Amino acid sequence: MVAVVSQPDRPRGRGRKETPSPVAAVALAHETPLLRPERVGDPEVARALLAHEPDLGIVVAFGQFLPRRIRELPRRGYLVNAHASLLPRHRGAAPIAHAILAGDARTGVCAMRVEREMDAGAVCGVAETAIGAEETAGELTARLAAMAAELIAATVDRAARGELDAPEAWAAQDDARATLAPRIEREDARLDFAEPAAALARRVRAMSPKPGAFVLWQGEPLRILAARVEPGHCDDAPGTVGAAPDGGVRIATGDGWLRPTRLQRAGARALDVADFQRGRGLADGERLGR
Repeated sequence: MVAVVSQPDRPRGRGRKETPSPVAAVALAHETPLLRPERVGDPEVARALLAHEPDLGIVVAFGQFLPRRIRELPRRGYLVNAHASLLPRHRGAAPIAHAILAGDARTGVCAMRVEREMDAGAVCGVAETAIGAEETAGELTARLAAMAAELIAATVDRAARGELDAPEAWAAQDDARATLAPRIEREDARLDFAEPAAALARRVRAMSPKPGAFVLWQGEPLRILAARVEPGHCDDAPGTVGAAPDGGVRIATGDGWLRPTRLQRAGARALDVADFQRGRGLADGERLGR
């Protein structure tokens, strides 16, 4: 490794102290040359990188647009990025959450060439995995991060051996099959109980741990951090709370019941549903979401 490029130090934590990014902190600890530009496209950044004579560039979650003079700067003429989806599916900032929302059975990580269009470059390596039936976005993110590290390390080794020099080492994406995975906004986490319980349970998983799926309860947001589907017909209006035989609660949906298992009211800590109900819990027959 000849140099590291990271975001500038940002205010972090309760004290809002200027702190290096995790990548920058590792580079500093290993005394690796470090660039922290506000704009990676500035000409002085390209000049600084050229001085290190890089053979190849690796990009992971950098968060800035990379102009052509940066993308083609290494001796091999390209940068490689790790993207957490099976491209061309779920191009964009939030592929993991969108894979869960869509009910995908499998996902993975792709090593791809960085191009001007987001996540549209040719792919040189793929690692696949099944999505667990109860797996949250946070849990899946941790697994895919480990897979991405292994895939990128293998990709660097392949490049060093010259295996990526041949055009056939790269597979162009089929743009006609592309789907988008835009950044998750707060409204994406709002639960609409007119939807089927299965779709709502996926949304809860996709929004866990952050921002946390929520519904309005007594005028304030109630976060539903974990939930499961209870099949069966319900005559109650969507959003109606029902007492469950085991002491928990269930919520009527457009198809079946949603069984919350972990809840958090505004300004309070997260609780398992049994502990939540021992306090000022959800009342049988009340309606959520109004």
